[in-house]
Amino acid sequence: MRQTSVIARRVAAASVSLVLASGVAACAGPKDNDAGSGGDGKPAKGGTLSVLNRDPQTDFDPARLYTSGGGNVPSLVFRTLTTRNREDGAKGAEVVPDLATDLGKPSKNATVWTYTLKKGVKYEDGSPITSADVKYGIERSFAAELSGGAPYLRDWLVGGDKYQGPYKDKGGKGLASIETPDERTIVFHLNKPEGEFPYLATQTQFTPVPKAKDKGTKYEEHPVSSGPYKVVKNENDGERLRLERNPHWSAKTDPERKAYPDVIDVRSGLDSSVINQRLSASQGADAAAVTTDTNLGPAELAQLGGKDDKAAHVGTGHFGYTNYLAFNPKVKPFDDPKVRQAISYAVDRSSVVNAAGGSSLAEPATTYLPNQKSFGYTKYDHFPAGENGNAKKAKELLKKAGYEDGLTVTLTHSNAKDFETSPEIATALQDALKKAGITVKLKGLEDNDYKDTVHSAKKEPGLFLAHWGADWPSGGPFLAPIFDGRQIVEDGYNFNSGFLNDKSVNDEIDEINKLTDLKAAAERWGALDKKIGEQALTVPLFHPVYKRLYGKDVKNVVISDWTGVLDISQVAVK
Repeated sequence: MRQTSVIARRVAAASVSLVLASGVAACAGPKDNDAGSGGDGKPAKGGTLSVLNRDPQTDFDPARLYTSGGGNVPSLVFRTLTTRNREDGAKGAEVVPDLATDLGKPSKNATVWTYTLKKGVKYEDGSPITSADVKYGIERSFAAELSGGAPYLRDWLVGGDKYQGPYKDKGGKGLASIETPDERTIVFHLNKPEGEFPYLATQTQFTPVPKAKDKGTKYEEHPVSSGPYKVVKNENDGERLRLERNPHWSAKTDPERKAYPDVIDVRSGLDSSVINQRLSASQGADAAAVTTDTNLGPAELAQLGGKDDKAAHVGTGHFGYTNYLAFNPKVKPFDDPKVRQAISYAVDRSSVVNAAGGSSLAEPATTYLPNQKSFGYTKYDHFPAGENGNAKKAKELLKKAGYEDGLTVTLTHSNAKDFETSPEIATALQDALKKAGITVKLKGLEDNDYKDTVHSAKKEPGLFLAHWGADWPSGGPFLAPIFDGRQIVEDGYNFNSGFLNDKSVNDEIDEINKLTDLKAAAERWGALDKKIGEQALTVPLFHPVYKRLYGKDVKNVVISDWTGVLDISQVAVK
């Protein structure tokens, strides 16, 4: 994932935005053959799809959006060089061409990537999309006034760390590390091998922007569409967003987006309970509505009265995310591996899962990587605690560590009412560890204080609740920020909580990054996860399961393992 400490400072926002923007994957829910109107089951064009959300589509500018996964709404307007495969489940975790003819042609050492644009791709005004537009769109993302997007390019591109964007580019030549030898070819020169560049090319920063239409910070009011829909209304900075068909979009150049509805009406700033009530009732326009950021909780699931997901119009699945206990080995007694192992054995995952909302909303985890093939998931359980914890084994290890009479530790958590770092989960862990002779004192912090504390190399506590999500479905964005010693940040947001700086781990990360065979890379990430897990620097607790309602008239529900959210580009309402 991120190879420098500069990027590590930005990951907190990434993890949060991904979780808000994602939420369900295709482990259940209707498939394509459930879709349609009439007896043939096929989806039909027409109608209006409503999107009911809590969080507005703010800063609707491709330079400022963190990821194309943002509720899927941006990808209706912005096309990029590559995109996610718009299919259910694991197939949806694959990267496929979008504006480009292929996934890119790498040089032998994966430091140079060359892309060719498809013929006939156009903007909403009918003008052709050129490689120069893609280059300019990327360069805009370096401007300070357009900050907010994914930070990888600043670190991956040669000269990216010093470039300040086109508005301060006196020579007007732009980044020399991006070449456009002709109108359809674009070449990227990287600082080091990056075999996962095709994943990065799905980010909205790779959206073409015609320089003549750029209005700086006001571009978000009417960004020029390269996708199947164009913006016709943007009120209150994305609180109300109305999208209508782009007449110059061609399905021949875009097999991924189906674009069935005539209109997409996005309404935000709504209360979560109101969203779920409206979707559950499915009355009037709400029958053709979805949400991209509001999950069902335990109480709301109970109100469904035992209906199965299909009958209740619920999409279910998994986004690549792990909730875990983090150790700081610089703080006693966690400097002793035996203590860390003892806690690993003592954890009662069943009680943790219950505290997180039950098995409908969480699955126990023994690996740091999510249990999905695209991440390189390799099954292991170095410290088998069973469902309810292994207090006997934990006591044996504590005795060897010199704590025959037990010990007392402090667990830091957030007071925020979410199921990731909540007081309920902390209490469940407190009860489990007590059985092993470990007295746990709980220290709850307000959410902002919690984040500032656990991500500070100077203030990080010895034991705290943590979580991580990936920017794309690969082991790299999971393992590198947390376990690459070169990403330890002493003066900013630090995510390497275990302060691991193992040369063999760092070297293996570099070697995997050279691989352009993504399947081979996945296997290596899985093996590395297993190796790191032996050090007991974290205790994986659970992988969240997401459930979201959709209106009764919503058809062609496709939910991938990439975004974990119902894909608006596939939905039909007729």
